[in-house]
Amino acid sequence: MRAILLGGTGAIGGATAMLLSRAGWDVEVTGRDPSRMPTEMSGCGVRFHQLERSDTRGVERLVGNGSDLLVDLVAYTAPDVRALLPAMASVESLVLVSSRAVYLDDSGRHINGDDPPQFEGPVREDCPTLPPATDDADPFTQEGYAPCKVAAELAALDSGLPVTVIRPSKVHGRWARNARTKSVVERMLRGEHTIELADGDTIDHLTAAPNAAALIETVAGRPGHRILNAADPDTPTAREIVGAIAAELSWGGTIERVASGTDRGHHPWQTPMTLDSAAARELGYEPAGSGISLIAEEVRWVLSQVAAR
Repeated sequence: MRAILLGGTGAIGGATAMLLSRAGWDVEVTGRDPSRMPTEMSGCGVRFHQLERSDTRGVERLVGNGSDLLVDLVAYTAPDVRALLPAMASVESLVLVSSRAVYLDDSGRHINGDDPPQFEGPVREDCPTLPPATDDADPFTQEGYAPCKVAAELAALDSGLPVTVIRPSKVHGRWARNARTKSVVERMLRGEHTIELADGDTIDHLTAAPNAAALIETVAGRPGHRILNAADPDTPTAREIVGAIAAELSWGGTIERVASGTDRGHHPWQTPMTLDSAAARELGYEPAGSGISLIAEEVRWVLSQVAAR
């Protein structure tokens, strides 16, 4: 079984590559910078190709006569997807990684808007999304990111190919490009005795990279045409997340609640939103673990980066 992961050296890509390689797959990943290829992945037999996703001919040569699985972690726009449809046509199962940012609440608010959304309950895959962006929109802006992701999803799903779109929540894990635990870890390592939290009871759903990888492995064996949320089975509060970081670091300070709406106590888990993962479960997906336990994996990785500096 052969798997190709485009942009596969980050948290979700790395966890997926390791999981598949250990299960006996022949795994190849692409990336811009060979220095970002984790040694653990190379040690598991994962092969790295220095290849831009925009290099359409290069990707087509890599896919060659076909692959059992292709995971696209770096498609941001509809033109990105359409450019690779000829290469994708020879792949048995396709996965496009999107984002929870595409969802709208009943009042048309979304997480990148000026007013925070207020979802009535866990968000299902059939929840309304933002309108798709035009081809010339910039996906690397706050306003353009989610509409471009919607457009990319539609381009993939409208192709008629066996594409599974997965929509993760806030990703955590080794090799995360934006490790949200980092600010808290660094404060605890500095010896701060108090961590202030505003909205500490907020549930801002997480997605552990190993859980996203487990979902990708599931759909690899069951090609289809679908959208699936990818989130952890548990829904810890922001206070519980910070408590788990403290436990991993043996930090003996105090987590202090402060009033919301002030300039104190800001943290990365302040968007009240949970994802419904029932559709993934019905497909046979089983999480690798709870988010609150797996967050320690990112904490240890952040520690290794601090030590290296």
